[in-house]
Amino acid sequence: MNSSLLLGVAIGITIGCASILLPYFSDRNQGLNEGCSLLPHRHFWLYSKRVLTPGGITPAAVEINEGHIVSIVHQNKAPKQTKGAYVIDYGNAVIMPGLVDVHVHLNEPGRVEWEGFVTGTKAAAAGGFTTLIDMPLNSVPTTTSKGAFDMKVDAAKGRLFVDVGFWGGLVPENAFNNTAIDELLQAGALGLKSFMCPSGINDFGQTNASHIKEALRILAKYQRPLLVHAEIPQPSEDEKTEIDIRERRMYSTYLRTRPPSWEEEAVKILIGVSKDTHFDGPKDGAHIHIVHLSDSSVSLDLIKEAKESGARISVETCPHYLVFSAEEISDGDTKFKCAPPIRDVLNRERLWKALKDGHIDMLSSDHSPSSPELKLLEVGDFLRAWGGISSLQFGLPVTWSYGQQHGLQLDQLSELWSHRPAKLAGQHKKGTIVTGNDADIVVWDPEIDIQIGENYTIYHKHPITPYAGKHLFGSVIATFVRGNMVYENGSHASTACGVPILAV
Repeated sequence: MNSSLLLGVAIGITIGCASILLPYFSDRNQGLNEGCSLLPHRHFWLYSKRVLTPGGITPAAVEINEGHIVSIVHQNKAPKQTKGAYVIDYGNAVIMPGLVDVHVHLNEPGRVEWEGFVTGTKAAAAGGFTTLIDMPLNSVPTTTSKGAFDMKVDAAKGRLFVDVGFWGGLVPENAFNNTAIDELLQAGALGLKSFMCPSGINDFGQTNASHIKEALRILAKYQRPLLVHAEIPQPSEDEKTEIDIRERRMYSTYLRTRPPSWEEEAVKILIGVSKDTHFDGPKDGAHIHIVHLSDSSVSLDLIKEAKESGARISVETCPHYLVFSAEEISDGDTKFKCAPPIRDVLNRERLWKALKDGHIDMLSSDHSPSSPELKLLEVGDFLRAWGGISSLQFGLPVTWSYGQQHGLQLDQLSELWSHRPAKLAGQHKKGTIVTGNDADIVVWDPEIDIQIGENYTIYHKHPITPYAGKHLFGSVIATFVRGNMVYENGSHASTACGVPILAV
């Protein structure tokens, strides 16, 4: 290949939150087996008039060989078929980095009736996701020890259609046990996750500032993040009164039980703990990542101020906080229940502004399904129903459809869903289309409209989702994981060849 034709790619990207550049990587088996790919080629080219690289959107051909991107060539026309290299011309479809979701609950082992590695990763592939990071709770046992971690990794082998990494769990039982935390991280956990409120899972207890501070000191040595569900329950008059079923069916009742002050208090404590764990300066401190931010008022302002002062803090929000509002949720419709809760329209619009202005670093799905009976759909009791939204497969079209209304561009979408999440998880060979990276790619058409309904195949274990009936734009054509075409137009590869991602 003539080197003068190579498309110049700027590798050194400055992203909105410098603190998420972590110096560790994944240990993954690059072995290939028959049935891993719908495409019977290891060396091939992908061409489109719209290829998203760090330099922008351009007509280009991406050369892939043995699972890696080996060159990116500027082309106004698709390259001709060449000896030993197959060419797929995708015309005007968008070729961009595969999406990375750092917040999913796949629930295996132990609760495969809720989701599972096979169904969850099939849904991911159909939605353009090439990497998932699984949360440590909802599986049985919860991933809070080396033994439980090893059990989860073993359960994942041969059942993944995309690559999957794992967060370990921080709970009161292991927080002061440095050996237990070391063993969990040395086993390959990409970081830790904790709750500052009841998690809903009995053996995954809530942590306080002391637990978090102790864990951060260990995490700083490994340069891996602590992800935190940032809500702390506050005293409420509702605790003193009996709430009848009519009120329990009202979304406003549930919303009142988890006000923004829960998030505010947790964020204040996390900022204080972050300052206490600086060693020689902010850059040497541990990294705190606040998951699924809902409150776009005081909590967000506190995070912005902390980041401006140099704190190693990043934050994500989720599509359901950007799409729905409290005003539109009908009584008894528990499909919308999640924690923290979906808030009002004004809150939603402030979240969009913060996302566009770079104050929110990334997006995640917080895909948290359950068995249908736990959602209490017939009773409609918001206070007793399981809190979790099933949404993994829809993240790309949902974000694009609603993002366009707020001026979101393709490069911004990719930063939020690919580049920055990959950096948080320490996956420096994922999240961007550059030479040398894993060939993790989604090909999709942003102009095609879809409707989440009877004629749309949902690969989640259960089709219960608040997105049902939504008319969206953006259809995934093909998904490649390390060069394997794992999904194309409604079909998956016959063999699950995604690999567990382990930190080293």
